[in-house]
Amino acid sequence: MAVPPTRRTNASTPHSFALPFTFILLFGRVIAHEHHGDKIPEGEAVSPDPIIVRSRWHVPVQTLGAALAILGYILGHAHGGRQFAPNIHASFATLLMLMLIAQVIFGVYLKLHLEKGIHGRIRRWVVLSHGIVGKALPVVSWVQMLFGGIVALGFCRGDHLGQCLAHFIMGSAFIGYGIILTILLIVGQGWLARTGRSQEFFDSLIIAAWGCVNTFTEHRWGTAWVKNDLQHTSMGIVWWCAGLLGVWLSRKRDGRPKRNLVPAIVIALTGWAMSAHPQNLELSTHVHTVFGWTLMAAGAARIVEISFVLKDKNTLSEKDEEEINSWQYLTPFLLYTSGLLFMGATEEQMALLSNHHVSHVSYILLLYSISFLMFLFVCMLLHLYSAHTAPIDPKLSGANGYLSNGHAVDARRARDAEEFELEG
Repeated sequence: MAVPPTRRTNASTPHSFALPFTFILLFGRVIAHEHHGDKIPEGEAVSPDPIIVRSRWHVPVQTLGAALAILGYILGHAHGGRQFAPNIHASFATLLMLMLIAQVIFGVYLKLHLEKGIHGRIRRWVVLSHGIVGKALPVVSWVQMLFGGIVALGFCRGDHLGQCLAHFIMGSAFIGYGIILTILLIVGQGWLARTGRSQEFFDSLIIAAWGCVNTFTEHRWGTAWVKNDLQHTSMGIVWWCAGLLGVWLSRKRDGRPKRNLVPAIVIALTGWAMSAHPQNLELSTHVHTVFGWTLMAAGAARIVEISFVLKDKNTLSEKDEEEINSWQYLTPFLLYTSGLLFMGATEEQMALLSNHHVSHVSYILLLYSISFLMFLFVCMLLHLYSAHTAPIDPKLSGANGYLSNGHAVDARRARDAEEFELEG
């Protein structure tokens, strides 16, 4: 993650204040520039629709995002003060900027709507590339922000590298899982129904794959078993064994999708194991314990949701895929929190906090606060997306746009697959 210092230099990175804005603005690129061809009449090159993006804010917002990122990149080279040895944050910034430049070029080309001649042949590849880069940008932006914090504090060097990788990768995976569950909950039910698979099929598949990797990477084979090697390896074995079972149980005899509790049980088991993970510092023990409890709560909440709230159905109402029970928000939120707790529990972070006499209560409450804001951020983005793709239908609402129970009608017909995932 970081190379040993050889010379002193200024950190050549995008400035930290631009990254959160860039993340927000670039995310819009993923969901707003589909360029579908389903409305083009047979024998024609373009659809009869006006040459306009779905939202009038599409181009201005993305232009602002690109400008902020470029400004941040320049400031990263020009700042004074603290200096940093060559590091992964500086190196990764170049890749991030190249992706941003490529995405802008793709967007401008598609905006021109060149359809004739050679453009008709290469356009589909540009659309595909635009979609791939657009999906990757939020992920690499998140990675770059993590690299920035790590480098700023001088963490994850030498013998600490392996533990850092485990905590930040696994923590980010829990957060990513929570975001995916939120997406599917709010705007993804239509896409999920069209796949002919249950949510647990995809969950179990990833769990099985992750378990296989953990089984053979948590211990250096051929060397003595040390510290928590055996516990980590056994957790990997549980994951792939349970994942295979979850995949098998995700379909009925006639091939129709079926819900099951295996992924939720795996999450709860992982939480229980981590809550009992032996640690060197008392602060670290407390943080890992709460992390484990939070993960167990996420698994338990998922079991209650599937068994008692949804009663083995994909949605509360087959007629209205948008109907959401308040309980369904609990599992994603707890996964966000679990990820943040785990990423914030590395040896170096625990030592730093312990040396400054920060109590585990204060630290855990702070991480929960960040989780609330992160969940709010994701829900706001998804609401913005759904509001622009499927605005409120006045025919379904009362005189003031509300139903009799006082809640606004939000007609978020998830036009997923083609809509949410872009083409390709």
